[in-house]
Amino acid sequence: MSNYSKLKETKLSGQKIYEGVVGFNKDIVRLPNGKTSSRVYLAHRGASAIVPIEGNNIYLVKQYRYPIGRTTWELPAGKFEPGQTPLGCAKAELEQETGLRAKHWKKLIAFYPSSAFSTELLHIYLATDFTKGKRHLDADEFVTVKKFPLKTVYEKIRKGKIRDAKTLIALLLYRSFIEKK
Repeated sequence: MSNYSKLKETKLSGQKIYEGVVGFNKDIVRLPNGKTSSRVYLAHRGASAIVPIEGNNIYLVKQYRYPIGRTTWELPAGKFEPGQTPLGCAKAELEQETGLRAKHWKKLIAFYPSSAFSTELLHIYLATDFTKGKRHLDADEFVTVKKFPLKTVYEKIRKGKIRDAKTLIALLLYRSFIEKK
């Protein structure tokens, strides 16, 4: 704890720059050396992503990501609605994006995807044993769903064809610690 106190930055003032589904804040902080600086960051409610495994296959979603100007294959995922739990979000997003409902859920990890500029905490769940639900995308959401053999997805990762951070982290974690058991 003493090391933390030597590194901690103390908020002196704050300003909301933008508030919507996510927000942007600018805070003035006192640095450990006594000087001040500004910190601009994304305020995020949190999100959940799902590793939907069926045998030796996985369901991924493809969607256009405007900030990078391309489509990506990635895990189904979404931001928390107000008052929603991480598992509640995962269950809702899986059905919303893929039309699947899972009978078995296991939390794999929670991590900060970009702690240098975002408060987002992303929860990753393994989902198995599916029944059909009803797909119901948001009005501004256009998603293709495809079931891939896991070996194909690992090869896409190796070749740099899957570059989404949550997908990389979750699948490499799954391969290293869950699948090999």
